[in-house]
Amino acid sequence: MQIQHKSIRRWNNLSALQKTAIVAAGTVQAGLFAAAWLDLSRRQPGQLNGTQAGWRAALFLNFIGPLAYFARGRKQSDWSETDMPDQSGKVAIVTGANSGLGYETARALAQHGATVVMACRNAQKAEAAAGRILATGPRGKVIPMSLDLGDLDSVRAFADDFKGRFERLDLLVNNAGIMVPPQGETAQGFETQFGVNHLGHFALTAQLIDVLNATPDARVVNLSSIAHRFGKIEFDDLNWKGREYKPMPAYGQSKLANLLFTYELQRRLQAAGKTTVAVAAHPGYAATGLQGEGMNDGLMGLIAQTQEMGALPSMYAATAPGVEGGEFFGPSGLAEIAGHPQRVESNARSHDAETARQLWKASEELTGVPFAL
Repeated sequence: MQIQHKSIRRWNNLSALQKTAIVAAGTVQAGLFAAAWLDLSRRQPGQLNGTQAGWRAALFLNFIGPLAYFARGRKQSDWSETDMPDQSGKVAIVTGANSGLGYETARALAQHGATVVMACRNAQKAEAAAGRILATGPRGKVIPMSLDLGDLDSVRAFADDFKGRFERLDLLVNNAGIMVPPQGETAQGFETQFGVNHLGHFALTAQLIDVLNATPDARVVNLSSIAHRFGKIEFDDLNWKGREYKPMPAYGQSKLANLLFTYELQRRLQAAGKTTVAVAAHPGYAATGLQGEGMNDGLMGLIAQTQEMGALPSMYAATAPGVEGGEFFGPSGLAEIAGHPQRVESNARSHDAETARQLWKASEELTGVPFAL
């Protein structure tokens, strides 16, 4: 009891500044430990210098362990768009290619020789973006085409138009998306984020799968997000008709749907004996217009990486040799927020095969588009 009394008295005798410093140091230490533990848990053995068990033990060495892990424990990728293989002779579609990550992906593919269809909702912005790419002197071509993923009639018209003009499709990069808008609906009455981010791309892929499968080693790349980790598929109310609309959970649902769709598509392609593969990517936190005005100011602006860096995981997924179906790529830095691309892991919910099958069936019913391989 005497020891306890002395301890309390000593704490009470500390100044407010000293108490604040002690609490701050403890908070920082706990934060470092948690961040390092989470990052370590998500990494593959080949992405570490040393063993996972060894680094977990080291993390308990106060500040030293987590700092040593961040400094020396993690292998980081250095892949950049200059490492992209030659794309001459290939045909690619990039949705939402007039700005942000889609623009950078389309630009890099064209500069490496691909013919890139810039599938965009706003024809004027698409033409302007194509002009900026052409001004860089690409070896490939850029072709703007009209596509509104919020209108299934537009999706159908785009697919028919594309197949009337091209006999092959090597890369389908389902990049376009919207993030946390006010509550709204697509032309067919779907919640806007679920309708554009998932259902529109589901219908587009379904109506292009025949030309993809007719092209040797074609790839489908679906752009997801870190936000999939808090997403949940609510089959009783996919379109937020019967509950209070919450923009961020709705966004999380749509990004989780992107991954469930990717993994289920890959399972079905493999079962059908097709050479087309389905993969996914996420950009980490990149400074694009997706987050809305003012979102990249202040601290968030310091955290955000450029849109050129944010597009690298998509470029890697679309073009890097050795990519296998069902893989997921994101930044190699801390918490997958920034860095060069490497293979990453999505959460357990995204790998639920029964949920994926149920979502596939619901997507076919909602869009009225059968997805036959």
